[in-house]
Amino acid sequence: MALAGGAWAQADEARAQKIVSGVCFLCHGAQGESGSEVFPRLAGQHWQYIAKQLENFKTGQRKSTAMADMAAKLTPDEMVALGKYFEKQTVAPEPPKDAALAAMGQYIYRNGNKYSGVAACASCHGEAALGTVSLPRLAGQFASYTEGQLKQFNQRERTNDNAVMHSIASKMTPQEMAAVAEYLSGK
Repeated sequence: MALAGGAWAQADEARAQKIVSGVCFLCHGAQGESGSEVFPRLAGQHWQYIAKQLENFKTGQRKSTAMADMAAKLTPDEMVALGKYFEKQTVAPEPPKDAALAAMGQYIYRNGNKYSGVAACASCHGEAALGTVSLPRLAGQFASYTEGQLKQFNQRERTNDNAVMHSIASKMTPQEMAAVAEYLSGK
């Protein structure tokens, strides 16, 4: 007997909650809010993006021993269920710690830097930094996490995503990376 769409959704959400409460919450929090800047906030992230990242961890396309071990046990359906669970959660941005740095980051995010060739982040990630199904939501992410990801793109340590980011990050100064990250943390 086939279950109706609503029943499948409830079963998927229940399975996702079980996985989250068993494993994910340790690093990412029960609702994807993450209590540590070491681990990204998953709340509000597009479900397709989360499912893709989990698959990339599982296959080794994205490097992280801890996440590879966690993702190894997940089925594709569970990855989708986790993505949909986290997408439903609300994001709680924090005010920037350095308002002047965040103002610089806002300018770069919206306009880029025509002198160094850094493109406006908003041109891909959207004016509100909500991302797309294939590009991450950046709004409300921890500044240190975002800055770390930019550095990984610059150093070619992160290769599973948009190759355009390698070119963009390679043109950014450390101060520009910190500024954009600071701005996004408060969005």
